[in-house]
Amino acid sequence: MRRMMELAVITSLAASVIFAGEVTGRVKYIGKPPKAKKLRMDADPVCAASHKEAAKTESFIVDGDGNLANVIVYLKGVSYTGKPLATAATIDQNGCVYLPHVLGVMAGQTIKILNSDATMHNIHALPKVNREFNKGMPKSLKQTTEIFDKAEDVFVIKCDVHPWMKNYTQVFDHPYFAVTGNDGTFSISDVPDGTYEVVAWQEKFGSKRTLSQKVTVSSGKATVNFNFERPQKK
Repeated sequence: MRRMMELAVITSLAASVIFAGEVTGRVKYIGKPPKAKKLRMDADPVCAASHKEAAKTESFIVDGDGNLANVIVYLKGVSYTGKPLATAATIDQNGCVYLPHVLGVMAGQTIKILNSDATMHNIHALPKVNREFNKGMPKSLKQTTEIFDKAEDVFVIKCDVHPWMKNYTQVFDHPYFAVTGNDGTFSISDVPDGTYEVVAWQEKFGSKRTLSQKVTVSSGKATVNFNFERPQKK
């Protein structure tokens, strides 16, 4: 009996490995990207002194190969009955910018909000579904926490003290999401085999902020790539 139980456990674990796949890919921008504007931080000497070179806007980060950073990629309409992610997400106020600039979290997941700067910040979240919060964080307050309880599309988190500071956060009811790095790549892990709609969101594309594709996860792997392109002028 014990041997049969051990085999059942092994079989169950093997099945979870087989059917837990990974969706990977890369997001690119096609065409000549706009130049990043410099952020004027002179109003706060601490902010200005925290950068050796002038800080620039983070709303459109493209490398020399067209790879696009800060794009949220996620599965849409996927069913998930598990618990929120146990590892806390982090938003750091560092150099008077938000790190990361774009964030995906699960409903119910703890978010650590840090102040790594020697100056006053005021973190102000502007969701429409979740509870709005507005917290002052003087330089002596280095950490606080928040939780968003419900899934919600992208909303802004800003600093009322430093108006150039913006973060874009989306709250999901599942863990199947990622944000592209500076090389434009993403990886969504532990995805069950099946066919899904994969969505990519980028903040500067107006009504065309999202692209979507169908993808089938089979034998544990699937690849999907996205190309954002500036609309042609008519």
